[in-house]
Amino acid sequence: MTVLEASGPNAAQITYWNEVVGPTWAAMHDALDGELGVLGLRAIERLAPRPDERLIDIGCGCGATTLELARRVGPAGLVTGADISAPMLDVARRRAADAGLGQTRFLQVDAQTHGFDAADGAFSRFGVMFFADPVAAFANIRRALKQGGRLAFVCWQSLENNPWMTVPLAAITPLLPGAAPPPITPGAPGPFAFADGERLRGLLAAAGFTEIEVSSNREQIGWGDLETSVNTALRVGPVGVAARENPDLRPQIRDAVRAAFAAHQTSEGVRLESGSWIVRAA
Repeated sequence: MTVLEASGPNAAQITYWNEVVGPTWAAMHDALDGELGVLGLRAIERLAPRPDERLIDIGCGCGATTLELARRVGPAGLVTGADISAPMLDVARRRAADAGLGQTRFLQVDAQTHGFDAADGAFSRFGVMFFADPVAAFANIRRALKQGGRLAFVCWQSLENNPWMTVPLAAITPLLPGAAPPPITPGAPGPFAFADGERLRGLLAAAGFTEIEVSSNREQIGWGDLETSVNTALRVGPVGVAARENPDLRPQIRDAVRAAFAAHQTSEGVRLESGSWIVRAA
């Protein structure tokens, strides 16, 4: 149950990440961290955390990146993990306690509107694409940065540049009643809100950032072995939505996804190409 009131500009996202997908992501954090971990590390390298710094982890989810940042700033530093999802923050707090990382704290807040304490840097692994007003959100984050502070994050390029999602989606589309899933509205809050790198530059500039670097990153990612990949796909993303909305088709959806993923098995499990932006701004 959320203690953050579902109100304000991101009320729909607060409800969604607490009552719809938050519990699923919390339960599956190991597989999801395995998929996204290497991409998060690329952005952490661009942030270049230093000992004793105070950092903010925007959209920290189940806390994997908060813990990694905490290890880098050391016991004299502080990393504040911020997220709107209570179920995911419960996991994050437990993981931090288990790891003995007292230099972490977790807040259930809307990063678009919350007044953060002053920080040396801000970071996000796929947590900044869901704001109703991204300029206002980035401006709010920038206000928290000390002089010389910087922001680094990773976000998705277009759906078409991410076969890890299009391959299973294409496999199940013929099974779905009616037409294919509706097209993504360019720029709308969601995983692919920043698909256009030049638009992303413009949003950051409008928020007051002046030193903006947006680099393309193409990298194979995956959820693990074949069965883990199939089970994960059926619970998250558009395939998960289709499986929930069409329970009578779930066996056929599972078979189609398994066949699609089987063609991409490697010695490291199922691996598919991803396209992301690694961003640094100051």
